[in-house]
Amino acid sequence: MNPSGKVAIVTGGASGLGRAVAETLLEAGTRVALFDRDPGRGTAVAAAAGESALFVGVDVTSEAQVQAGVERTLARFGAIHVCVNCAGVADAAKTVADGTPFPLAIWEKVIAINLTGTFNVLRLAAVAMARNEPDNGERGVIINLSSGAAHDGQMGQAAYAASKAGVIGLTLPVARDLAEHGIRCVAVAPGLFDTPMVAGLPEKVAQAIVDRMILFPRRMGRPQELAHLVLSIVENPYINATCLHIDAGARMSAR
Repeated sequence: MNPSGKVAIVTGGASGLGRAVAETLLEAGTRVALFDRDPGRGTAVAAAAGESALFVGVDVTSEAQVQAGVERTLARFGAIHVCVNCAGVADAAKTVADGTPFPLAIWEKVIAINLTGTFNVLRLAAVAMARNEPDNGERGVIINLSSGAAHDGQMGQAAYAASKAGVIGLTLPVARDLAEHGIRCVAVAPGLFDTPMVAGLPEKVAQAIVDRMILFPRRMGRPQELAHLVLSIVENPYINATCLHIDAGARMSAR
């Protein structure tokens, strides 16, 4: 699909990987609706892009808020062709720590945002995509961020790893469901990236992680590298129903 002139929703678009994806799509001529819970950052990103961007305050776990966001996007831009789900949290806890079980509230929060929230957004966006006129047979592209933790979850990541494995697990059935509408569904599993989630680590700690886990190149991934992969998926109609890893050969250790 040619991204120029198309319309995308990017969840978590106010910062980190989501912001890089939004900015890369904007540079490619896509109009972008940023769905995020951070009005300060989201408004700033949209304002910098001018008329091609729209910020919508959205909690991805809320059906009503996502539906309202979809409707605002349609009212502003007239269609939705691309949906990139980047919103996520990484709250961690051990299954048992000092005799205390993993707090169920943390489990429910992580699954609700990372997995249920992803499906909530894609299903409502897909309804709008199905109404598009085909572009070389395509009506839409859905790209969901998984994680290397889906396969190599570390200690304390039971909820996070399960949520990201779920994102991979829904890829094929969703792609099968939407094939008749000309809509693709793809997952992307990033490894260790230089984002706000890791920005607070001491430099020595961050370097130790790189040295221990990353094959080559020996550095954290750059958000723009993930964003360029997302753009390539949008542009390449033969990528569908799969999960692409972008991780420099990283393999997570137990901790």
